[in-house]
Amino acid sequence: MLSLGYDIGSSSIKASVIDIETGKLIANGFYPKEEMKIDSPKSGWAEQNPEMWWEYIKALTNIILKEKKINGADIKSIGISYQMHGLVLVDENQKVIRPSIIWCDSRAVEIGSKAFDKIGREKCLQNMLNSPGNFTASKLEWIKENEPGSFKKIYKFMLPGDFIAMKLTGEIVTTYSGLSEGIFWDYKTRGISKEVINYFGFDEKIFPEAKPTFAVHGQLSKQAASELGLKEGTAVSYRAGDQPNNAFSLNVLNPGEIAATAGTSGVIYGVIDKPNYDSKSRVNPFIHVNYTKEQDRLGVLLCINGTGILNSWLRKNIGANISYDEMNTLAESINIGSDGISVLPFGNGAERVFEDRIIGCQVLDLDFNRHSRAHLIRAAQEGIAFSLKYGIDIMTEMGMDIKVIRAGKANMFLSQVFSQTLANITGASIELLNTDGAQGAARGAAVGAGFFKSFSDAFGSLNKVKTITPEAKNAEQSNNAYSRWLSKLNTFL
Repeated sequence: MLSLGYDIGSSSIKASVIDIETGKLIANGFYPKEEMKIDSPKSGWAEQNPEMWWEYIKALTNIILKEKKINGADIKSIGISYQMHGLVLVDENQKVIRPSIIWCDSRAVEIGSKAFDKIGREKCLQNMLNSPGNFTASKLEWIKENEPGSFKKIYKFMLPGDFIAMKLTGEIVTTYSGLSEGIFWDYKTRGISKEVINYFGFDEKIFPEAKPTFAVHGQLSKQAASELGLKEGTAVSYRAGDQPNNAFSLNVLNPGEIAATAGTSGVIYGVIDKPNYDSKSRVNPFIHVNYTKEQDRLGVLLCINGTGILNSWLRKNIGANISYDEMNTLAESINIGSDGISVLPFGNGAERVFEDRIIGCQVLDLDFNRHSRAHLIRAAQEGIAFSLKYGIDIMTEMGMDIKVIRAGKANMFLSQVFSQTLANITGASIELLNTDGAQGAARGAAVGAGFFKSFSDAFGSLNKVKTITPEAKNAEQSNNAYSRWLSKLNTFL
């Protein structure tokens, strides 16, 4: 028996297949080989065609089945991880009305800021634990205000993972976690926020039915099964946003446990067992995967938009398309502090950690006579680590004690400079594990379908591959570099 997990990112689609009996990974891959296109019709906008995600899922699934000689009928459950905070609109025929407004799009910032004031800051924070900000609810209101023709056509609005589940099953459902990500959830009433939908004037008819994260959300349709090479009726039994799912994939489920990821964006995600919030909504609590109406499990999410995307930009534009391994080697050749260069990695839209302001990426104190591309690469990787430290300090103010951070051995965590810098300035040990989001979705699907009877069963094969501990001998240099970086940042705030 096998379980299949999809991870729908903004850069690529990933998939993993695990053996349910052993928990072992037997196949994985990603598609396309070059990063997916993000359209930006105007400054601060970011859109993708949802049908592109579906076409790439079909291509990737067929590649994996063929290359690994997997019988599609052996796959018994399907799980979905997806880029959070996107907006997908479909009409009554399940046709996409317009391109998806994705997570890093900044057009709804002012709408969310106004709603925060009009609904009432205290009301928003106490009931929704967040400002409406630049989240899905505000993006839906942007459509209502600016594209009334599109808004009138809406049968259901969805998050990206809901759209993929619809393509798989023909059914439109969402999750409690997904509603919380969009700032549609009231933590006091444990249901859809009446304040939010009444303020924006949304009809509840356009909301999908909500289900728990671990549940059968539908069965694979005949058409989808044919296109994917799988069996009709296969359970689609797990769905979570990429960051709750990343935490799940790392077995981060209990209060005090911390997960991290550093792909296109960088995230620190910590689990708490009672509602809490940052007074400025710079970090954001959402329903975690194991939340129930009887047991609070919330994930506090720090997101920095401009992390791996900065590393990618450097590779394409400065590195003459050298490999990431070569970039990491160049970074290691430079001393801590990058010989005075500071990079503020905020060039990917409005940053929540700055109350939805757009700071832009800044390269400061570059000296043409002293600095090479190796200096710039190291400064960028240090700047990414510094940006996460900045947000971790906010989480600490909320009472979170961050001593151990778990992450998959992937993306920025493949860089020794980035990983060691983060450990040195936070004082936390970093545990790297042999997993990723697609594997997490596959395990979650097997839980949701009842094949794994417990979370312990799901993670029996999860192994720690490396631990990075703070270096006492370099802590002072690293913290001095962070202090200099922070002083530069404060001139832009």
